Amino acid sequence: MRRGASTALLAAVLVGAVWALLHVGWYAHNQITDYGVYRHYGDGIVKTHAVPYRDFPMEYPPAALPVFVLPALVERYDYDRVFQALMALCEVAAVIAVAVVAGRRAAVIAAVAPLALGSVVISRYDLWPTALVAVGIAALVRGRSTTSALLLGTAFAAKLWPVVLAPLVVIWLARMRGPRAAAQWAAAAVATAAAWFLPFVALSPAGVGHTFHSQLARPLQLESLGGSVLIAAHKIAGTTLHVTDSFGSQNLTGPGTHAAAVVTTVAGALVLVAICVLFARGAATDERFVTHTAGAVAALVAFGKVFSPQFLIWLIPLVPLVRGRRGLVAVPLFGTALVLTQLWFPSQYWRLVLNFASPYSWILLARDLAVVALVAALVWPRSQHEFLGEHRSRLEALQRVRAEIQ
Repeated sequence: MRRGASTALLAAVLVGAVWALLHVGWYAHNQITDYGVYRHYGDGIVKTHAVPYRDFPMEYPPAALPVFVLPALVERYDYDRVFQALMALCEVAAVIAVAVVAGRRAAVIAAVAPLALGSVVISRYDLWPTALVAVGIAALVRGRSTTSALLLGTAFAAKLWPVVLAPLVVIWLARMRGPRAAAQWAAAAVATAAAWFLPFVALSPAGVGHTFHSQLARPLQLESLGGSVLIAAHKIAGTTLHVTDSFGSQNLTGPGTHAAAVVTTVAGALVLVAICVLFARGAATDERFVTHTAGAVAALVAFGKVFSPQFLIWLIPLVPLVRGRRGLVAVPLFGTALVLTQLWFPSQYWRLVLNFASPYSWILLARDLAVVALVAALVWPRSQHEFLGEHRSRLEALQRVRAEIQ
């Protein structure tokens, strides 16, 4: 208990220092925030008693509502400040979860990573589902599968992307604790997500359907891998390329944009399938589980039609969990992707959008390729040397346990 309390205190102090730094210097300049959108949802519910999805359209799934509504309830304080405080608490929870799974060094990396990405961390609600995922993974590794199902089911109901973790969790549980445990986890996770969705589906099925449409039917965003490649082709060969505003983002139109969206989406789906197959064929260890979990989320980010800067928040508590040689490669690659993002967002974002300005268009391409390289570093099949090293580590651990018993 004493060690746990000290870890929680360390996490709170580090995150508090990071949050303070994110409000000064260049971090405070030229911000592009979503506070207004969140406040619109929160005030609509609190002040006019409107029902989301039925009385007004909402872009996000229902488990996002708590972090939109709570700042609106605390009327005596500024909405933005309360929201930032909530995100800081989510980051503290995520850092503690990292410490539980991978130790304090990994937790420190997760705590300071927002400095590399920038102020987008404090002005988006992505830390809420990210914290749920991080704590859910920690609960799963510690043997609390039901708690994990509740957390990951809620995370899916907050922003959909955690669904890519479900196959890996089911595979891991089936191999570690049997098919029955895997089925129970899946049932609990589905029931949790349903509990968030069904009341609103009953009130307005079309409104909830609009949420899924707004998330899944988006065109090729400028910042995606396909978008950055097309911008590079435009810069080199003078191809036709235009920017349009839709779905709350800046997207590309012109020859090749639809094909790029299809190709990257199919490639991403194939990579996710390959990650599940590779994980199923190897040892069902905690280390491989967290590594492939990070790889699956990184693949979703890298190959999606949309790649907003805040999507990198999803990886902040996951990449530091990776140990060994993969971790030595993955963490610097991830840090590079974070820094490359901050070089153009938010300060140079509109120059990139309006003019495909150099060097920012090339920095964008480098960022996207760095995340693709991160996926490869996390899930590329192990070499024989790595396999033997992992096997030797497991034997040494067993010998230590045997010696303690004796």
